Order: sequence, then structure tokens, then C-alpha cells
Amino acid sequence: MTTTSTSPSTPGLLAGATVLVTGANGGLGREFVAQVLERGAVKVYASARSPQAWDDPRVVPLPLDVTDAESVARAAATAADTTVVVNNAGVTAAAPIATGEMQVLRDVFETNFFGAVAVAQAFAPVLAAHGGGALLNVQSVLSWVGLAGAYSASKAAFWSAGNSLRLELAPQGTQVTNLHFGYTDTPMASQVDAPKNDPADVVRAALDGLEAGRFEVLADQVAADVKGRLSAPVEEQYPGLAA
Repeated sequence: MTTTSTSPSTPGLLAGATVLVTGANGGLGREFVAQVLERGAVKVYASARSPQAWDDPRVVPLPLDVTDAESVARAAATAADTTVVVNNAGVTAAAPIATGEMQVLRDVFETNFFGAVAVAQAFAPVLAAHGGGALLNVQSVLSWVGLAGAYSASKAAFWSAGNSLRLELAPQGTQVTNLHFGYTDTPMASQVDAPKNDPADVVRAALDGLEAGRFEVLADQVAADVKGRLSAPVEEQYPGLAA
């Protein structure tokens, strides 16, 4: 795993924590719930539009539609003891920018950008009330490459927002960590015919980085390689342009 800059280390951040996981029904979401409990979280709000039942009494199903302002506000009021937020909810749609329907583009941004920012805004004061805590933003290697149209654009916007949130929330003591990774074996990537990460490995890298105080976690070699090419000429980043 390759990482960039680091904040002061926060060992044991998850021990005794109360964690909110958005998009908890998905492949990564379920893995986040399981692994934060393994690391000592005492309560996990497992949120989704239609939350599933969990066998563990430490897991509290929480209705949350990140595209609905009232739903976000209710979740923040209900989960007012949260100390760590995993901003994981997202949708995938490789709608092209040039020809895609505008409503499809807006729908992708409503979840992947505006919804994620709404969660961050609503829970920032909750985290501040508990000493700062942490916000983990689940991004993608596609934040840095425009290969997936609307999805790439929405994740690029979320990456930028995460960088701004890090600066804006630092004075209240909130650690903001952005997580990037390549294709991973979850339902969202079920149609992708390419090598995929094990979700458990991605989440493990994310939580290791979070507890080490890292501002950015590159969970696999693909993310490290793509990040390393951001300063290269555009033709090198997109070889197809040479044709």
C-alpha cells in the first residue's frame, strides 16, 4: 500500500468508537461494519435507504437516503454519538459526458457528490462535539481518470471536496482521510471484466491508514500507479489519444 501525507497518528481510533457507515448494505459497506467491530467499535450505525437486519446487537440499522436533506438531518440527530463517519454510499453509472442524459448525470452527482457532502456537513458538528473524530471518504481510482464518464466526474468532484473538507475541519480536530482503490469485487463492479481486489483487503488498508492518521490511502497498486501519473502529459495518461 502506498500513501501520501500524514496527520498526527491516532492509534486505537476505532477502539470504543461509535461509527456510522453509509451504504452499509453494499459489499464494501458490510466489510466496513465487520472490520470496525473487529477493531473495537462499540456501536455501528449501518445506514442505507432500506437498512438490512443484522445479527449483532452492536449494529444499529439506520434509514438514510443521502440525497434527501430531511433523511440526512434525521440520521445526524439519531446518531448524535457518532465519532467516526465512513462516507461510503455511492452509485455507479458510466454515462458518457458528451451524450449522456442530463438527468442521469445529475442523479449520479446527487449521490456521489452532493449526498456525500451532505453527510459530511451534517456530521461535522457531531464529530466536533466528541473531540473531532474522523471522516473517511470512500473515493476511487476513477477520481483521477475520466474513463467512466459521469461516475469519474462525480468522484473527481468528491475528491476535491474531500481535500477542502480536510482543511476546513482541521481546526475542530477532525481527521479527513480519502480512500482510493481500483476495481473491487463488489456488486457495483459485477459487470467489469478485469482483475479485482478483495473488499476485505481494501477495507483493511483503509482502516490501517485511518488509524495511522493518514490523510490519503492508496489501497492497491493500481491507485498508486494512477496517482503517480497525474503529473505526466495527457497523452501518456490516455494512450488512446495518440491514435
